[in-house]
Amino acid sequence: MSKITENKVKLTGEVELKEKVVAINRVVKTTKGGRTFSFSALVVVGNGKGIVGQGLGKAKEVQEAISKGIDDAKKNLVKVPVMHGTIPHEQFSKAGAAKVLIKPAAHGAGVIAGGSMRAVLESAGVTDVLAKSLGSANPHNVVKATIKALTELREPVQVAKDRNLKLTKVFNG
Repeated sequence: MSKITENKVKLTGEVELKEKVVAINRVVKTTKGGRTFSFSALVVVGNGKGIVGQGLGKAKEVQEAISKGIDDAKKNLVKVPVMHGTIPHEQFSKAGAAKVLIKPAAHGAGVIAGGSMRAVLESAGVTDVLAKSLGSANPHNVVKATIKALTELREPVQVAKDRNLKLTKVFNG
């Protein structure tokens, strides 16, 4: 059994975070006075260097929902091990009915992933990865499953330490 460490990140100082709106949903509530429109926005933020977070904002206006989603995402940041533009190993994860599979890819392969997963992986700074979304295509659950898979990744140094092995450096060329 592998133990999962808590990867929560606290922001100290100013970190340049880029926002991506993944999904906007309009909800209508019918009342005695007529219809009331409301919006929810699913937002992913990341610095492109291994820190990523997701948030949900709800408001009467789209722009306000997006800004609330950005604030929520900044509260839910996690650290992701990114090595040479890819991930250290293959990982499978589930959230609700959404299942995601992410695999490391060769340099230059690019981010081969669907819409919601692509936003999370690019925000995290992963440039070469193969990813497949299985099961539900609900953007909320796909984003949650992708972030869960990224947080379950372990760096080779940590694995070697857990197994009491000495890690040697390998040079290419």
